[in-house]
Amino acid sequence: MENKIYRVGMADAKVTQSPGILTTIGLGSCVGIVLYDPLTKIAGLVHIMLPYSNKISDNSNKLKFADTGIQILIEEMVKIGANPKRLVSKIAGGAQMFSSKINSDIMNIGERNAIATKEVLNKLGIPIIAEDIGGNYGRTIEFYSEDGRLLVKTIGYGSKYI
Repeated sequence: MENKIYRVGMADAKVTQSPGILTTIGLGSCVGIVLYDPLTKIAGLVHIMLPYSNKISDNSNKLKFADTGIQILIEEMVKIGANPKRLVSKIAGGAQMFSSKINSDIMNIGERNAIATKEVLNKLGIPIIAEDIGGNYGRTIEFYSEDGRLLVKTIGYGSKYI
């Protein structure tokens, strides 16, 4: 059976069963969150842009935020047979893409996204088994539901599986 590739845009999510591949590009300050049930080989990927939906007035796209995006992803995975108690996660992104002399929360969105992602996953009891977070460079990721590998590709920093 051939791998089907599912492209996930910004503030978007997709789920698949093995042998599907989930991919997203343009992870700068955004965070790509992969959830995986290793027994059923069901995987989901959400590309979040902001930490918390309750901190912003225009929060109509729930996939844009760590708190609501992860919850929606879990619900979609459960619909096709994933067990939420078995889920593990891999995360990538959360970079600080622009240097600033102003050390403000607004300019540090990548770090805030990474912190919120970890808080939400911890609260839900989903362990993070691998991460590639921070730095000042963008990432493209590909998750292989067949075996749970996450390929992180960068410009200038190479590619690696985590």
